[in-house]
Amino acid sequence: MTNTGKDHLLTDRQVEVLRYRKQGMKPHQIARLLNTSRSNVCRLETNANRNIQRARNTLDFFNSLDAQFLCTVKEGSDLVNVVTCALRKAGKTGIPVTSDPVDLVNRLRADNPEGIRGRLIRREMKAYLRKDGEVLFG
Repeated sequence: MTNTGKDHLLTDRQVEVLRYRKQGMKPHQIARLLNTSRSNVCRLETNANRNIQRARNTLDFFNSLDAQFLCTVKEGSDLVNVVTCALRKAGKTGIPVTSDPVDLVNRLRADNPEGIRGRLIRREMKAYLRKDGEVLFG
């Protein structure tokens, strides 16, 4: 998949930096490869991650437009608490949830890799329930 054109929120340089970082390279190694400074590589990575988070926030907002708020789980909580809270509140709505607890935990981990470390919630999360029974986390 190429990222040319204006159909995404990352510059080509940001994409390059993220690819190298994903391969395990350190900022100073990337800087040497790209013929730039380590601080510029760090700035590119920071801005790319900020753009990615903004895109996620936008998608979370869009997906929750037709959803009912369930609960908020604070930073520092146990991952299981997010799912427990969401399922408990969803049970009171009369809308059957389409996922089981294990599926919800797995999706939470996949959708929020930087928001969860082990079983620890690293940032506040909100749970929503759509009319079709899908639980969303943002």
